Amino acid sequence: MTGSLTRLSVALRIALRELRGGLKGFYIFLACIALGTGAIAAVNSVSGAITNAISSEGRTLLAGDMRFELDNRETTAEERAFLERFGDVSVSTNLRSMARLADGSDQSLVEIKAVDQAYPLYGRLTAEPDLPLNELLAPEGDVYGALVAPLLLERMNIKVGDDLLVGNARFRITGTIANEPDAISDGFGFAPRFLTSRDALRASGLIATGSLVEHAYKIRFENPDQSAAAIRTEAERDFPAAGWSIRASDRAAPALAENVERFSQFLTLVGLTALIVGGVGVANAVRAFLDSKRTVIATLKCVGAPASVVVMVYLIQITLVATLGIALGLVLGAIAPMITASYLRGVLPISTEFTLYPRALSLAGIFGLLVTFAFAILPLGHARRVPATALFREQGFEESGLAPWPYIVTMVVALGAMAALAIFTSEQQRIATIFLAAMAAGFVLLRLVAYLIALAAKRSPRINSAALRLAVGNIHRPGALTPAVTLSLGLGLSLLVALALIDGNLRRELTGNLPERAPNFFFVDIQGSEVERFRQVVEGLAPKGKLIEVPMLRGRVLELNGIDVAKVDVPPEGRWVLRGDRGLTYARNLPENSSLAEGEWWPTDYAGEPLVSFSEEEGRELGLKIGDTITVNVLGRNITARLANFRKVQWESLSMNFVMIFSPNTFAGAPHAWLATLIDGDATAGDEATILGSVTQQFPTITTVRVKDAIEVVDKLVGQLATAIRAAAAIALIASVLVLSGALAAGNRARTHDAVILKTLGATRAMLIRAFTYEYMLLGTATAVFALASGGGIAWFVLTRIMKLPSAFLPDVAVSTIVIALVVTIGIGLAGTWRILGQKAAPVLREL
Repeated sequence: MTGSLTRLSVALRIALRELRGGLKGFYIFLACIALGTGAIAAVNSVSGAITNAISSEGRTLLAGDMRFELDNRETTAEERAFLERFGDVSVSTNLRSMARLADGSDQSLVEIKAVDQAYPLYGRLTAEPDLPLNELLAPEGDVYGALVAPLLLERMNIKVGDDLLVGNARFRITGTIANEPDAISDGFGFAPRFLTSRDALRASGLIATGSLVEHAYKIRFENPDQSAAAIRTEAERDFPAAGWSIRASDRAAPALAENVERFSQFLTLVGLTALIVGGVGVANAVRAFLDSKRTVIATLKCVGAPASVVVMVYLIQITLVATLGIALGLVLGAIAPMITASYLRGVLPISTEFTLYPRALSLAGIFGLLVTFAFAILPLGHARRVPATALFREQGFEESGLAPWPYIVTMVVALGAMAALAIFTSEQQRIATIFLAAMAAGFVLLRLVAYLIALAAKRSPRINSAALRLAVGNIHRPGALTPAVTLSLGLGLSLLVALALIDGNLRRELTGNLPERAPNFFFVDIQGSEVERFRQVVEGLAPKGKLIEVPMLRGRVLELNGIDVAKVDVPPEGRWVLRGDRGLTYARNLPENSSLAEGEWWPTDYAGEPLVSFSEEEGRELGLKIGDTITVNVLGRNITARLANFRKVQWESLSMNFVMIFSPNTFAGAPHAWLATLIDGDATAGDEATILGSVTQQFPTITTVRVKDAIEVVDKLVGQLATAIRAAAAIALIASVLVLSGALAAGNRARTHDAVILKTLGATRAMLIRAFTYEYMLLGTATAVFALASGGGIAWFVLTRIMKLPSAFLPDVAVSTIVIALVVTIGIGLAGTWRILGQKAAPVLREL
């Protein structure tokens, strides 16, 4: 024990003394570790900041301590009395409708929010002009006040003070909304906000039987210590058939929180990719550093230092430098929330004060240490095996054969710990496992690609060009850069190609194929008394179009096989079916855009127990099978239906599809509205404008959604997400460039000797530059072919298996990505090689 401590003490002293000379040889090492660690720390810190903001500012985001939401109906007197027992209650009503100019020249879809005089119970709605809300919404005779999002003014080319018609009522725009405290808890909206009073909404006539309306009842507790969980339990016990969705302020925006968490996990995996790619740079940097220290190592061995002490000296140095790199990355991660907050303050109440997120920083730090040890340990093991005489006599040490088994075991343990940490800290462990398995396969494949490139170079016929012959020889000679360059370029380029193809296919689907297949219009909230006249009007406006009408109800899934859905273990990809209300319908016949996957459809005159048809993919995700029961709440009534069949549904068509379709007898006599789509492939933009204007004028309470407008909104969102993904891909590319630089540095000593000997034998600098250029071009081209194949495969899997979208190889996207990456990477590589060509011959020749 004493001997071990003595050796450790000696190794520590030697390591610290060597570090006095600076960090020369460790700069790429530092950059690789700092970049990957910083990416992981930043992503998780920002995620933590957003999650904390949602939690700590939950009352403001919810505009209450609790929120009870009902669809398509208001509370009964007993339910309202129950809510008022716990404090002040504010009611708001949300729905979509059409706002139109009085002369009928223009119209736009709007997200209406009608509030009472108590709104908001927490926070403050700010408007321009900044006047009391009751004053801004107060009516003047038959004209009601309204606040709108600035986007609506721009879209309809109107200004504050102008009038709009919504439903059967006239509204005057009294200002614009600057900040709506509970906008996030209301969910994502496709249209600009239109804020008015509940009295105005009642006057508009938009609320009718079967209308798609959400009523939110928000409570401010009279007793601040009141337990939200106890109230929820009491509500579910006393009103089991109410069908309301209940949220407390600690989960003000659960959908947003989950989406932030998922996106941060994705970016964490991308950051981990950059860190692992940087790990290759760590290995190259350590090998180059140990090669530069060969005389020091030889001296230590010759004066009697055991191999274990030599390894400890440089392991201590590597650990200290890695700690510095990790610290730099953690600093970047720590300040990331402050920078992000300046961009998100208009959306989320994120504090701009400096706040540390220990879990995020610890996770990034552990990843950094594990990657360092996993990739640095093998070069140390190889250095241990080389005798002092070989180090004195040879140019450097060659990593021939395997490292000693303890070093291999240490590397495997570090990589296993890193994989386990990535998987068990991810909510979607299956995706994390696939991601890591794909990365491991990528490493193996790239080593195989490097071997095949070297083999092809070795067996190539004799070439007349001296520069090209030298380049081919450099590819397959012992100690060649082929494995390091192939690995560093291959992983980064594969990720870049995959992300570019996914982004390109999404844009292609949203702006090209999807609008061609999708309906022209959706018509929502068609009342039963309007269906016949509506059909006549639309068929007259679009005689060649196809109008499809289906009954529309809203319902919430309460139980699966008699078990409360809150107690059912459902994978993340299927939870959306159980969250909130779903659109429901009934049908006698199988819809034409669906096909049976399992089970049988009910007869047209069926009159037995309620049956339901489920979308196959969603049903499988929920663990359902034929014969299971599903209990839904519709209009305050619980209905249990038996699963009769599964359907294959093409959601990407944007035609009318439902997760659940019931047998007609299930909702016999239930009031409901109708939903319709119009498909007219020959309709021009002018024809669509005529249809939109005519339907809005003749049926002011029907909401008309032009599908192309909705697609444009989604395309904008995809563009914003793509920006974040491209930033993550840029980090991976930077890591690849650093790794390539490290690979060049690791081989600089051998290349210096080669260049000096060749120049002594008559080679010119121009010829050597051509040789190095040919070498990098051959390596880059071969690696690019692999990146195109592997990146294309990854993109195909994500698009077809996860996103359920068609996948097409986009040569322009892929080739442009590859060309840009190769130009940047090879250019930097040649810039690093230029210094070698200026090396004086005499000092090098004296060492031979």
